[in-house]
Formats: sequence, C-alpha cells, structure tokens
Amino acid sequence: MTGGRSEGGRSSARGRPEATSHAAIEQAAFTLFAERGFARTTLDAIAEAVGVSRRTLFRYYQSKNDIPWGQFDRTLDHFRDLLSEQADDLPVHEAVHRAVVEFNRFPADAHPPHRERMRLILATPELEAHSVLRYAEWRQVIAEDVARRTGAQPGDLVPQVAGHVSLAISLSAYAAWLAEPDAETAPLLDIIDEAMAGLRRYLGVA
Repeated sequence: MTGGRSEGGRSSARGRPEATSHAAIEQAAFTLFAERGFARTTLDAIAEAVGVSRRTLFRYYQSKNDIPWGQFDRTLDHFRDLLSEQADDLPVHEAVHRAVVEFNRFPADAHPPHRERMRLILATPELEAHSVLRYAEWRQVIAEDVARRTGAQPGDLVPQVAGHVSLAISLSAYAAWLAEPDAETAPLLDIIDEAMAGLRRYLGVA
C-alpha cells in the first residue's frame, strides 16, 4: 500500500525547499506509532521526525488516520487494473477470486512491513470509523467490475453482495494471518486463496 515516489515541496520561511515522500512519512509515522501508540502520536511529532512542517505534511496526507492506508487512491487503481485484466470468459467468482489474491501480494521487504501495517489498521480502535470509509471504497471497486461482467448496475444487489462477501473473506483471512506467530509458516496469499475457495465449496459452487 505504500509508495516511494519522492515529491518536491514548498520553500520554508528560510528559503529551504521542504521535500519528502509518502514513504518517508509512513516510515517515520510507524516508528512513532510503535514507540508511543497511535493515539498519542501527533501530526506535529510526525512532521518533526520527517523534518518538514505540519502544513507540508498535509500535502501528502489529509489526516493522521490516512497514513496507515498509504496512497490508497493508487492502491484502488491497481485493484481496478487487476480486475480488468481477468479474462472476460472467466466465471465472475473466479475473476474476483484471482484479483483479490493478487491484490494482496506485497513485497517481503516493504517498509513499513505489510504485517505491521495491517495489524495497526485492524487492531486500532481510533481507526475503526476511518476504515469503514476505506472498506466501502474497496468494495465498490469489486461491485463495479462485477456489474460490468454481468450487465448489472454497481448499486444492484449482486454486485454489492460480491463486494461485501469479498471484504469479509479478506478480513477473516487477515485475522487468521495476524494470529499466526510466524507469518512464514502461514503465507497470507495461501490463507486468502483458501478462504475464498473454502466459501465456494461451502456454498456448493463448482
């Protein structure tokens, strides 16, 4: 979910250009979250750790709650691409299944680590309300693709159900993954793949 693209910033009062990147902000923020806890970490503290002003920080993230989600707009664009790349002759459930599994493929050397990021998002009460908004956007991406494949509207029942079910499966898989003491013995993609396939078997879908 994180992006490492550096971007220029405005000049400070002393004429020194303030420049940083989403990646630098996230790494500094996650270090502070680990040291102080999410609720006790302020935007001012993050800005100071990065070496920019609070105003510059807002050019990258609208709020502290946005930082754990990374560059979420780009993440959703990537998800749309993955769904659109699935062959049109695939059964809808298979297309969604493959795209959701691939969407959750993250590099092992990501900073902050994907496991750390998801533990923060899923286990921090202060992020719950904000996460609801992000989940709705993620579900809508699936609903739009399912609607395209079935000739329905994104707001129709079946596309919406597909989004909700896929999110529930993904969150359940993440909960199981985070509960594992050793992530290496229970790879995330295997858990998500098994969770999605398991639901189809339960429902008797070939």
